Amino acid sequence: MPTYAYACTQCGHRFDAVQSFSDAALTECPECGGALRKQYGSVGVTFNGSGFYRTDSRASSSGGGAGAGAGASTSTSSKSEAKSSPASSGS
Repeated sequence: MPTYAYACTQCGHRFDAVQSFSDAALTECPECGGALRKQYGSVGVTFNGSGFYRTDSRASSSGGGAGAGAGASTSTSSKSEAKSSPASSGS
């Protein structure tokens, strides 16, 4: 169940409440009886591992990796050999 942060608009009292998604939002401050307001903060989500970032499938610009850059040069050389092979066998 998620934890929601609330703050009173009158006395400034702040607290957290664990509520279900289907529960109604709290409206009354437990300290003074004033109106409550939900507080929204940053979400603590991190994506670990490969495949989550835009740069994961790109070759590094430093040229020190054996990633996609090495695979691209291998496939290019095999294509050029395939094109020259039929010409040499036909003569």
